[in-house]
Amino acid sequence: MEENAKLIESILESTTEYGKTTFELVKLKALDKTTDVVSSLFPVSIVFILIVIFIFFLNFGLALWLGEILGKTLYGFFVVAAFYGVLGIVVRLFMHKWLKKVAGNFFIKQVLK
Repeated sequence: MEENAKLIESILESTTEYGKTTFELVKLKALDKTTDVVSSLFPVSIVFILIVIFIFFLNFGLALWLGEILGKTLYGFFVVAAFYGVLGIVVRLFMHKWLKKVAGNFFIKQVLK
């Protein structure tokens, strides 16, 4: 009887150790995937920020230039704003699903890599 109790105790200890090891493995795999995704998004976000700054200054200059042509600086800013308003509506109406699909696929590829 005592032998069975020791055997059961040994099995319980092994099972507990297996569970702890499995949990640690899952944590490490999750950390690896998270690190991979974040490290691949970091360079992309830096390039994105630089492009946004470039486009901002380009649009600012374009608005000032159009303002000179139209006679008032304010009109140039209205024209640029109207352009982006129309562009936003077009993207929302016609490209929303496509952009969502592309972003989702990119994220899934990074996680499953």
